[in-house]
Amino acid sequence: MILQLFKKTKELDLERTYRAPIGTVWDAWTKPEMLQQWWGPEKTSVPECRIDLAVGGEIHIVMEAGPEMGKYQGTRWPMAGVFTRIEQPSRLTYDARSWTEGEEEGSTILHTNDVHLTESDGATTVKLHVTITQIGPKAKMAAFGMKWGYKAQLDKLEKLLAAQR
Repeated sequence: MILQLFKKTKELDLERTYRAPIGTVWDAWTKPEMLQQWWGPEKTSVPECRIDLAVGGEIHIVMEAGPEMGKYQGTRWPMAGVFTRIEQPSRLTYDARSWTEGEEEGSTILHTNDVHLTESDGATTVKLHVTITQIGPKAKMAAFGMKWGYKAQLDKLEKLLAAQR
């Protein structure tokens, strides 16, 4: 049943408006030291983050479950991707694969992420479109929860941007 539900949500669309200039929001998406502060849901951290901001360049992020996640503490979820479109400061697209470390073969999810930023009256709107193209047999629940995960990390981005004002 979950797979049937998920088939209807292979494309995810999220939109958020932040009271921050477009340049600051762009930096939050493209500078490792900023991205590490908000990427991933609560109770996770980002111990590794590399960004080569060029078409064909790498984006590599590793989320790790914190102690508050109980039995999942220490679990790592890498994401490795390649930028396919960069239009600073308004558009960023990358093809990526995400997985659970140690279970890559069955837990891999392939996805394309398109981030579109627009600024109006000192606020920046982020439109995120995610297209999931492949889900490993052990990744169905993770893929189903991706929308929740993206929403949670966009909440963390809100907190980061608010702290910078």
